[in-house]
Amino acid sequence: MAESATQNPERVVLRAASRPALSPSRAADFKQCPLLYRFRAIDRLPEPTSTAQLRGSVVHAALEQLYSLPADERDRDTALGLLTPAWEQVVAEDPGLAEQIAADQRDQLLAEAAKLLSGYYRLEDPTRFDPQSCEQRVEVELTDGTLLRGFVDRIDVAATGEVRVVDYKTGKAPPAAREQAEFKAMFQMKFYAVALLRSRGVLPARLRLIYLADGQLLDYSPELDELRRFEKTLSAIWRAIQTAGVTGDFRPRRSRLCDWCAHQALCPEFGGTPPPYPGWPEHPAGSAA
Repeated sequence: MAESATQNPERVVLRAASRPALSPSRAADFKQCPLLYRFRAIDRLPEPTSTAQLRGSVVHAALEQLYSLPADERDRDTALGLLTPAWEQVVAEDPGLAEQIAADQRDQLLAEAAKLLSGYYRLEDPTRFDPQSCEQRVEVELTDGTLLRGFVDRIDVAATGEVRVVDYKTGKAPPAAREQAEFKAMFQMKFYAVALLRSRGVLPARLRLIYLADGQLLDYSPELDELRRFEKTLSAIWRAIQTAGVTGDFRPRRSRLCDWCAHQALCPEFGGTPPPYPGWPEHPAGSAA
């Protein structure tokens, strides 16, 4: 289904990335805990990179490189051969990572990445289609001034025009007991769907989550009215962030996810004291995906 500019007067055009924007990750941070958003987007406090995050970055880089090749060259052996160049690409973007990972850890990480990449071939055959784009930056301004920005793992466009948005997850699909994790993943996908709807005037026909660790696919077809409501949710989140940014009132919200937070020592919920509020920056890290 497509929306033309005349059918939808609220459709807006792409803008240059020159001011604060809302990304899926920062929106999720604020929903989870406003203080976490502040620590990451405003204070920009460092956080250790986990092995799982690093492995995920390597797999994503390898898949991006794979789809840059001609379709008939995207066999499994070629994909596995891209892991070392993908590792080198990730380290080149953040040289400090090489110092954090010992040689034996690197070898184990690449072996685990190879298993994930090999399993991908049981879910999709990359020789049978050409994505329109990989690691695509999307940015669009809504009518109320909210700027959405992010990077989509893959966008597929069928010959008939239907758009599919694809995201790779290197973990396992969340079981029923972890509905919050699945909700967070689908929140991200709906964010991208809104961004593409407003930038291209096309309703994505399918949102696909690919869980590489256990070989599961999660497909979802959003409705137009659903995305319109979700767009209002995103605008409300951004207004709340801006209000907190002016006052500095980013309150902590305790949950089970606090167990994995790197900033407990600075959190009032755990007896800590946040650093002095630096003020709402001109270009906060909320503009990063």
